[in-house]
Amino acid sequence: MKKAILFAMAALGAVALWAANTVQPLDVKLGLWETTTVSQVSGMPPIPPEMMARMTPEQKAKMEAMMKQRQAEGPQTHTTKKCVTKEDLGKGGWFDKEDQDCTKTVLTSNSHKLDVKLECTKGGGKQSGTLNIEAIDSGNVKGSMQMAATNGTNTMTVNSTMSSKWLSSACGDVK
Repeated sequence: MKKAILFAMAALGAVALWAANTVQPLDVKLGLWETTTVSQVSGMPPIPPEMMARMTPEQKAKMEAMMKQRQAEGPQTHTTKKCVTKEDLGKGGWFDKEDQDCTKTVLTSNSHKLDVKLECTKGGGKQSGTLNIEAIDSGNVKGSMQMAATNGTNTMTVNSTMSSKWLSSACGDVK
């Protein structure tokens, strides 16, 4: 289910905009980066109770079957490219956008490592987890994220690892 991967990516995006004095930029090259993310999802999505109440028994069964199938397929791998700018690094990384529904607590921030605790509230549910990013050298970054989302009834967990490699100082038409 693509929503689970999007959930993981949204959680990563939650660390986007911190004040420059809170997150020290990683010591990495600027330009075109390729990131491969491997995510494993388990559990049922924490769908708000009012939405669940509107679903027919058939819709609920279809959703459960999709999640079981997704989990049976095992980890999902996605590769993306992004142009990392000086401004991106000043914002804490190459993440997409600020998330106003999340509280971020920076546990470690230096030129080689970023560890963040995330607490979010969305759609009547809560998400919490950790994000760890490490610059192996100026052209290689690795990381992991563990998130759990719950609405009191259903809980879904997403465990992801990522590896990024620098490709070029020129980004071409990649944003």
